[in-house]
Amino acid sequence: MPELRQLLEGAGFGDVRTYLQSGNVVLSSRFGADRVARACEQRIASRFGFDITVLVRARSELAAIVKRNPLGKVALDPKRYQVTFLASELESEVLRKLEVAAVAPERFVVVGRELYAWHPAGVARSNLWAQLGGTGLGVAATSRNWTTVTNLLALASSRL
Repeated sequence: MPELRQLLEGAGFGDVRTYLQSGNVVLSSRFGADRVARACEQRIASRFGFDITVLVRARSELAAIVKRNPLGKVALDPKRYQVTFLASELESEVLRKLEVAAVAPERFVVVGRELYAWHPAGVARSNLWAQLGGTGLGVAATSRNWTTVTNLLALASSRL
């Protein structure tokens, strides 16, 4: 993702690093999350033609997300343990739909703007994953597996 990194460096962000080829970026800025997200969205749209929603979490927020780990005692495979990052908290009717979609032993926990989901049989046939990956949440969202989440925290915690 060298082009993305260069684009964001050119926009004045510091310590810009990308994680694999995933579109995940760690950077530093003196601006707040909303301003950083809008600036990234605008530059990505202008340069690459993608009209996407960028979700931003500060390093301290990411650290709290990892520390919280509400399903850590049951979610033993980090590739099947997901965190869905939400633009805002979910409506109660959406939560009820997710409760219906989650079939045991699948589980999920919502804490503020994050939804932790354990998919022990994988996501391919998961009704819960279909809900999380679709547009039915009513808010912008993006999911990352636990390995990616913890690696992003490590990247955000390191210095160049």
